[in-house]
Amino acid sequence: MPKKANIFDSFSHSAIQQFKEAFGIMDINKDGLLSADDLVTAFANHGKSISGGDAQSMLDEADGPMNFTQMVTLFANKMAGGTDDDETILKSFEAFEINGQIDAEAFRHSLMTFGNKFTAGEVDDAFAEFQIDGGMIDAAHLKGLMCSN
Repeated sequence: MPKKANIFDSFSHSAIQQFKEAFGIMDINKDGLLSADDLVTAFANHGKSISGGDAQSMLDEADGPMNFTQMVTLFANKMAGGTDDDETILKSFEAFEINGQIDAEAFRHSLMTFGNKFTAGEVDDAFAEFQIDGGMIDAAHLKGLMCSN
């Protein structure tokens, strides 16, 4: 019988550290398990409002109580379809870029129309992190947010 792989081997040491930090931020009552109340409070602490039902739906994606290992397993399963490397991500942004800027409305339209479509709320959340001036997104800043190099 083959040995079962360690789920933590799926991620870099740095990624595991980031997951630990995120889990610690979300585990409001510090009991080692994420609850709907933990998530509602954690989101509120970061300026986002979610309902208890939405929080529970997130937790229901896991096969059991959401401890740290279960969260990492869920991330691994979500990523099993693969992720794009930084070069691919950079090239996708460059397709929109003109003189170091990206037209915000054209980018919004594309995110909501093509591929894995974003909702208007998801786009609004993402755009809140971007540097936008005069309807144009700072492409270098956006690339810095999305890529490690």
